[in-house]
Amino acid sequence: MNIARLKIESTPALLVLKSQKAVQIIEQQPAELNISQPKPELTIIQTPGKLTIDQSQAWEDMDLKNIFKRIEEAAQRGYQDWLAGIARRSQEGDDLMGIENGDNPIAEHAKVNSESPIYEFNIGFIPSPSSVKINYQPGDLKINWKTHKPEIDVKINRPRHDYKPGVIRGEIKQWPSLKIEVIGLQFDEKK
Repeated sequence: MNIARLKIESTPALLVLKSQKAVQIIEQQPAELNISQPKPELTIIQTPGKLTIDQSQAWEDMDLKNIFKRIEEAAQRGYQDWLAGIARRSQEGDDLMGIENGDNPIAEHAKVNSESPIYEFNIGFIPSPSSVKINYQPGDLKINWKTHKPEIDVKINRPRHDYKPGVIRGEIKQWPSLKIEVIGLQFDEKK
């Protein structure tokens, strides 16, 4: 007995994909930055200190005096000597009036006027302590400043973005086919 068979031949479809890659370009320009810093303002006000040293008393103690001081002292000493002379002569006159009492005032006057005076002196310092007078007035310093904030100017540049999308194309290289054939089928032609 003959059984019919089916013979199937198929050809698959062949698909070819052609792709073109996407292209992306990104460029970022740097930002433009301007910074300026104004200078600070600084003012300094200084009053200098004042030092005064008065050593005139020390110079006078060492007998190195100003001519005007010497003239003043000589005038004062002359005036005192003049007064002392008047007082001495007045006293001597009073003493001479008592000659009748039996005193010998002339001999006493001669003795007193012929003797050198006795000067008393103890320890002395030349110049005397505290003869140099020092005075100091301290100075003053005032500092004022004013600062300024920096001026910052920023310009941001946007990025440049170029994008070309990719393309995928499909092509059929081979079309599919299906071929079906019946084998072993016999027809009885007599019927």
